[in-house]
Amino acid sequence: MKTRRLSLWILGGLGIAVATGFVVTSRAGYETAKYEVVEKDGDFEIRRYEAHVVVSTPMKDGAQNGSFGKLFQYISGKNAGERKIEMTTPVFMPATADGEPGEMQFVVPADVAEAGAPQPTDESVKLDRMSGGKYAVIRYKGVAKAEDRTKQLELLRAKLASLGLEAEGNPIHAGYDPPWTPGPMRRNEVLLRLK
Repeated sequence: MKTRRLSLWILGGLGIAVATGFVVTSRAGYETAKYEVVEKDGDFEIRRYEAHVVVSTPMKDGAQNGSFGKLFQYISGKNAGERKIEMTTPVFMPATADGEPGEMQFVVPADVAEAGAPQPTDESVKLDRMSGGKYAVIRYKGVAKAEDRTKQLELLRAKLASLGLEAEGNPIHAGYDPPWTPGPMRRNEVLLRLK
């Protein structure tokens, strides 16, 4: 009986290790929006982002409603050049004034943006640009439900107030992992542009 429990414990630990390795290496395999960390305190960072090209589509009421699929079709070749484009991280979700995501964006890889990203063929998908500059960021784990996004945004605003820093514009939510990633292993962030 003890041997069986030990075997199950070892197999469970091995399964967790393999899953963790898969998630970390799958996330690490993607190009990420370029930034420099200016200041760090635990899960809080101030970053200087470069401007970058994004492909975007609207979200309704903070729900994906097919937005991920539309952007995935664009990078899979549903574009004017029928060009396949590599996936990147994070998936940005700029929010409306109420703090809920109103749009979903994939970052266009730097080499594709430099060469000229192909135009979308779906009218609800467009090429856009995310401004560079300083952003305050807080990182958290989980599935990123509405209440989690609200809580983390409040924590970020409180941190900025304690540092005497001011933000401008609406928040931007960010997710780094594929949908099959277990909640505790997911990397999420909320960003506020600094004045």
